[in-house]
Amino acid sequence: MSLNALGLADAAAGIRDGRLSSVELVGDCLRRIDEVDRDIHAWAFLDRDHAMRQAEAADDHRKHGKATGPLHGVPVGIKDIFDTGDMPTEFGSELWAGRTPRRDAAAVARLRAAGAVILGKTVTTEYAYYNPGKTRNPHNPNHTPGGSSSGSAAAVAALMVPGAIGSQTNGSVIRPAAFCGVVGFKPTHGLIPRSGALQLSRTLDHVGVFGRNVEDAALLAEVMVDFDPEDPDTRPVARPPFSVIAASEPPLPPRFAFVRSPVWDQAEPEMREAFAELVDALGEACSEVELGPSFDGAVDMHRIIMEVDMAHNLRRDDQRGGDRLSTRLREAIARGRAHLAADYCNALAGIAPLNQALDHLFDEYDAILTPAAPGAAPAIETTGNPAFCSLWTYLGVPAISLPLMRSESGLPLGVQLVGRRGNDARLLRTAHWLIKSIGRMRGSGRRNAPSAGSNSAPGAEKRKVR
Repeated sequence: MSLNALGLADAAAGIRDGRLSSVELVGDCLRRIDEVDRDIHAWAFLDRDHAMRQAEAADDHRKHGKATGPLHGVPVGIKDIFDTGDMPTEFGSELWAGRTPRRDAAAVARLRAAGAVILGKTVTTEYAYYNPGKTRNPHNPNHTPGGSSSGSAAAVAALMVPGAIGSQTNGSVIRPAAFCGVVGFKPTHGLIPRSGALQLSRTLDHVGVFGRNVEDAALLAEVMVDFDPEDPDTRPVARPPFSVIAASEPPLPPRFAFVRSPVWDQAEPEMREAFAELVDALGEACSEVELGPSFDGAVDMHRIIMEVDMAHNLRRDDQRGGDRLSTRLREAIARGRAHLAADYCNALAGIAPLNQALDHLFDEYDAILTPAAPGAAPAIETTGNPAFCSLWTYLGVPAISLPLMRSESGLPLGVQLVGRRGNDARLLRTAHWLIKSIGRMRGSGRRNAPSAGSNSAPGAEKRKVR
């Protein structure tokens, strides 16, 4: 097996134990990029010599017996909205072509402190919004990889790098992870600092991660959790051992709340059928829970906040080069300017009471079970519909996309788990349990182990969250 196929945690363990070197690992990743990226276009910036110099320094550090971090010598991709002091950061926009920051974003600095090799910058859609970039889906180049963290998801899926970071203001981690068939984890809002990254919305922006399994995503997120005085939404809390907790057995078998959410009518038939099988396979471990009418307007409230904040944060770029912005982005900025202040304030005020309502649900269930996207990846002309992510991003709760199912055409279908705000470790442990359990069902040949194609409907008992 080529080393580039190793997961992040396995690669880190191999380097730590001396079974492989960073130079070997980074070299295999670069060879894989040379083989496949001409078709996928996941990278916005890649300096092979610089990557190898970082790997050589990591190996030299370890050979001299110096202390190593949890990601020592492991290559990581960085979405091109996070500042890197040694590489350009261009936000996917020609307005910022050649921009060279003077220092790293907080998240990047913490990755370096953990020993990671910053392999390069991955493609983002323009200003991390909806206009598609050049990246293609590794499973079928005629389909979108999702957005806006397109390159990060595609690079991990295509075995070019074992892990990558992205961001989510609507569905920009969960959706591309679902479309590309990798694990995508969006932690609780404010858990990972965002200073030094493009800001679209302080209320909605999250740092997220991509890995090949739950343990990889947990480790990558864990090393970035920190208090940052430059990010007012971070808090001085103890760093949780995500990777240890994620790999542990839950004290009791988890219970899942199947939530259709207010946008269930946008789910495609294939996704509905696949979820019917999944809910049926989980049996008594899963109950259907209906969100009350107070949740119905949450997607619209999310949109109001996002558009108003974008109009404010991108106003200078619009003024100096609006003719070079995409039509989609210009229209969003215009809508943001037109929203009423009262509507914006009401949208902000709606977050806390809805989280309180969800708290009662999480007293009884370990995670919400819901689609990550309406269906499989659509055609390349779009980044896909983020509707199944909007509510959870609005509430700032942790969410993870798991590649548990496939469409009839062979494209991945993502399952999204959502957890209680601030209880990310429990969500990761539950996700790890679910993947193992589904694997056992398939291995046993169980008739209703999840796969697309059943016409059965969820028969779980329905409850309601008001």
